[in-house]
Amino acid sequence: MKTWVTPGGVHPPENKHQSLTLPIGTLPIPEKLLIPLSQHIGTAAKPCVELGSAVLKGQKIAEAAGPVSVPMHAPTSGTISAIEHRPIAHSSGMLAPCIEITSDGKDQWQAHQGVADYKNASASTLLQAIAEAGIAGMGGAGFPSAVKLNPGRERPIHTLIVNATECEPYITADDSAIRERAAEIIEGIGILSQILGHPDNIMIGIEDNKPEAIEALEPHVQGSGISVRSFPTKYPSGGEKQLIYILTGQEIPSGGLPADIGMVCVNIGTTYAIKRAIVDGEPLISRVTTMTGDACGINRNYETLIGTAVSHMLEHSQFNEERCSRLVMGGPMMGFSLTSAEVPIVKTTNCILAPSYQEIPDDEPAQPCIRCGLCAEACPVSLLPQQLFWYSQAEDYERLEAHNLFDCIECGACSYVCPSNIPLVQYYRHSKGEIQKARAEKVKSDHARQRFEFHQQRMEQAERDKEAKRAARREAAEQAKATAGAANNSAAKATAEGQSGDSAADIIAAAQARAAARKVSPEQQLAKFERSIAGAEMRLQMAEEKLTEADAQQTDEQKNILVAAVEAARQKLEQAKGRLAEHIKEHKGEQVD
Repeated sequence: MKTWVTPGGVHPPENKHQSLTLPIGTLPIPEKLLIPLSQHIGTAAKPCVELGSAVLKGQKIAEAAGPVSVPMHAPTSGTISAIEHRPIAHSSGMLAPCIEITSDGKDQWQAHQGVADYKNASASTLLQAIAEAGIAGMGGAGFPSAVKLNPGRERPIHTLIVNATECEPYITADDSAIRERAAEIIEGIGILSQILGHPDNIMIGIEDNKPEAIEALEPHVQGSGISVRSFPTKYPSGGEKQLIYILTGQEIPSGGLPADIGMVCVNIGTTYAIKRAIVDGEPLISRVTTMTGDACGINRNYETLIGTAVSHMLEHSQFNEERCSRLVMGGPMMGFSLTSAEVPIVKTTNCILAPSYQEIPDDEPAQPCIRCGLCAEACPVSLLPQQLFWYSQAEDYERLEAHNLFDCIECGACSYVCPSNIPLVQYYRHSKGEIQKARAEKVKSDHARQRFEFHQQRMEQAERDKEAKRAARREAAEQAKATAGAANNSAAKATAEGQSGDSAADIIAAAQARAAARKVSPEQQLAKFERSIAGAEMRLQMAEEKLTEADAQQTDEQKNILVAAVEAARQKLEQAKGRLAEHIKEHKGEQVD
């Protein structure tokens, strides 16, 4: 079948054979496992266990903290020994909230089972099981899979693409998984098809440098409606947008998603994890990770527990620290150097690379750009890396956005071909971070301005209400004074004429006159009710805004307090409206406007 050729790209040495000489191995269970609460795009998970509590393998230890979040599970049985900030896998060695489990050595599973009669289950049931299993994309940035597989009815999916490209040098996790687990992967593809409403086209995209994997798939796709599409090897063909173009010739609009053109693309590792969740009832607690590089005596793939320290993998791979130029999580093109070997393997870790100085020598100092244009030729997104570099240096963020900086997939092809050794991708990542930071500050500033303006309006309205009340009191006092004066004049006149001022009738009449003077007119009472309603509406609006602006990190108790405040304000508003209605009914037929 026809395939299309993407622009740009490079052909670095593959170095994949080293880790494919042995089958997927299993490491001894580490004494301690460190599970970061944010291994995915979205909100970090929220711990649901306490320090010192015992847990079983597969038990949930952290709840998803929102719609774009995933839970975490215990990779083995043991005891919760810490819930605190620890260094995680990041180029800066940053700290992040983690849960530490001390293994009891038993590796005892909690009771678990797959979705009953899953082939007849609804899409929502399957998506819920995937969400509960904590599955996030295992070949990219870790986007929650249940969200990705639910694009909505307004975006029907006609094409499902399973990404088996694995184009980056050294990495063979997906290749080895296909060779050994092809039947289970095809079963996972069937589940994906069921969730997406059985798309018209189902394709496995794979580079032609994986003949053994292609051969392993062929028997299992016969009569399944799934096609295996191989194409010439070129980096970075495994990018989502690049693979979709290679297989279909269609381009995803700038800033768009595959679902916008009726497609969904899922990684091989994610597909296998979904099969384990739906069929076997197992959450995502381990993954295949490549351990490779000349500084290791053993190069192979391991089924690695999430939370395993990199040092534990090195210890069982005959690691020679003196030969190692650096430790890289990921591949040589898109990976990043680690500042410590004690950081944990996470759900997106597909490779640990321990190269020798001959394989990957220390970086040479960057030289000035010579405007050779090689970076533009290598860019798979047809950007202008040279221009982006200059704008990044100048911190000209407006022009960076105008030149589609966020379309950059950070593949590293431009840096790879640069004769001046300029770390172009590092500049782009930094600029993206600064732009996103500025956007977040603007949103925060806009919210603050809106709150201030609403506060000012509320204060001005309150002052107007107070002035109206004062005016009403003054008017009532003047009327009472006038009525009392008239009554006194009448009494004085009666006395002068010799009439008896001590009669009961006169006393009653004077009292009635004073009461009439104090009585509020229907017009005044109506105004009072209307002010009461306006105040109640304002308080309800404030309560609803506080609830809407509630941070996702707030506790359920805090959110319940805000919900209760909204309900109380709504009830007071209804009471005020009820009093107004009674007043209008009582004075029906009178002039009250």
